[in-house]
Amino acid sequence: MKKSLIALAVLAAAGAASAQSSVTLFGIVDATLAYGKTSGGNHVTKLTNSGYNSSRIGFRGTEDLGGGMSASFWLEGSLGNDDGTAGQRIPTGNQTAVHAAADGAGLVFNRRSTVSLAGGWGEVRLGRDYTPAFWNLTVFDPFGTNGAGTTLTLIGASSAGMANVGTRGVLVRASNSIGYFLPGNLGGFYGQAMYYLGENLSGTATSDDGKGIGARVGYANGPFNVALGFGRTKYATSATTGDFKTWNIGGQWDFGMAKLMAQYTRDKKEQTVALDGRGWLIGTLVPVGAGEIRASYSTYKVDAGAGADPRANQLALGYVHNLSKRTAVYATFARLKNKDGAAMSINGATGVVNASATGYDFGVRHSF
Repeated sequence: MKKSLIALAVLAAAGAASAQSSVTLFGIVDATLAYGKTSGGNHVTKLTNSGYNSSRIGFRGTEDLGGGMSASFWLEGSLGNDDGTAGQRIPTGNQTAVHAAADGAGLVFNRRSTVSLAGGWGEVRLGRDYTPAFWNLTVFDPFGTNGAGTTLTLIGASSAGMANVGTRGVLVRASNSIGYFLPGNLGGFYGQAMYYLGENLSGTATSDDGKGIGARVGYANGPFNVALGFGRTKYATSATTGDFKTWNIGGQWDFGMAKLMAQYTRDKKEQTVALDGRGWLIGTLVPVGAGEIRASYSTYKVDAGAGADPRANQLALGYVHNLSKRTAVYATFARLKNKDGAAMSINGATGVVNASATGYDFGVRHSF
C-alpha cells in the first residue's frame, strides 16, 4: 500500500518551524523464475528479481517554496527480494564498469539519490541519477531494459563476447552529477543536460577518469515521441581503456491498437586500437484486454578493426497480465544467435562462441 507520510519527526528534529515536506514511501517487488541455456554449453534455473520492473524501495518528497518554486528529494535503492539483500555497492567516482555483486549490507540508494530545485525555468538536480543517453534505450524498449528480453543495444557492448566496447558503469547511471531539465511547458519539446565528476586528484594520468557529460532532447505530441541522446565519459588511453562515447536516437508511435518502437545506438571506445559498436531495435506493445503483448528484435555488432566483427541478434516475445493496478504476472521468451566470434548469453548461462542462447522469465510484480 502506498503511504503518504508527514515528516514531522525528522524535520522537527532539524528545527523546522514552517511548511513541511510530504514524504512518500514507494517501491516495487518483482520476483522472477528465470531460465537460461546456451547450445553446446550449460543451463541455469534461478529465482531472481526484476524480470518485468526493477525491484526497489524509495522515499521522495516535495516542499512548496512559493513563487512557483519547489524543493524535492528522491532516495531510491535496489532490492534483492529473492535473497533478502538490500542493494548493491555504488561505483566510486564513475570508474567501475559494473556494480559489485549485492553485498547484503544495509540499504543503499544506488538507483537514485538526488535533491532538486525547480521552477518555471526548469529543474536543477544534484546527485546520482540516470544518464541522458540511457533514457532512449529504456523508454523505447518494449521490455524496459528488464529481464530476458532486454535490448541488445544496452547489453551488447557490456558483453565480453562482444569485445567489451565502452565502460558501462556510467551508461545507465552517473554519480556526482549536476543535471538540468527543461520546463514541461515548451509545446512538446523536452530535454536535459548532465555533467558528472570523476572526483580524482589532479596531476595523474587518470585524473579525468569518470568525468563526463550527457544530453538529451526530444519532442512528444499526441501519439508521436522521438528523442536524441548523447554521452561521453573520459578514461586514460591504454590498450584496454579509453574515452567512451555513445549516442542514440529512439522513437515511438502509438496507433491505439499497438505502439511501435524503434531505436539506433552507436558506441565508441577510444583505446589504443579503437572499438566501434552499433545496434538497433524494432519492437511493439499490443494491449489485449487486461494484458499486453510485448515483442522486439534487436541486434548489436562490434567493429574491432581487424578480422570478423562479432555480432548477435535477439528475438524476444512476452506477455503481461494485470491482475490489478498494482499487481501483474508475466512471461517472457528470448532467443539469441551469436555470429562471427560473439559469445553472448541469456539469464546467466555461460556464453559460447557462435552459439545460440535461449531464456525464459516467469514472474509476479507488485508495486506500492
